[in-house]
Amino acid sequence: MTQRKPDPTPIELFLAPLTALARKRPEIEALVFWGGADGWPAAPSEALESEEIAFYAEGLLEDGFHLVWTVAALADTPTLPDHIRLQFWQDDGPPPDALPQGWVALDSRRWTPP
Repeated sequence: MTQRKPDPTPIELFLAPLTALARKRPEIEALVFWGGADGWPAAPSEALESEEIAFYAEGLLEDGFHLVWTVAALADTPTLPDHIRLQFWQDDGPPPDALPQGWVALDSRRWTPP
């Protein structure tokens, strides 16, 4: 008798496109940005390898953080994913900045804690 796989959680569904992209393109990295009272830094706080992305994000979402993830591509190659931007903040923090000039979003989603 086979056991039925449990239904994915809302967080798993939200992160599913990133999980699929990481499987398809294992070389892709995520750049992590943290928003605070002073706004958003220009440089990421860290970079994650593809296999770390969903695990890292899931833990923070379970802890009540907000997230906007964006699959970014260079404007010169707008169909080729270059990296994933993970923008985290707490409470009523500042809204995430738009992508810098020269980049385009292939996909983007926002998580607001329930």
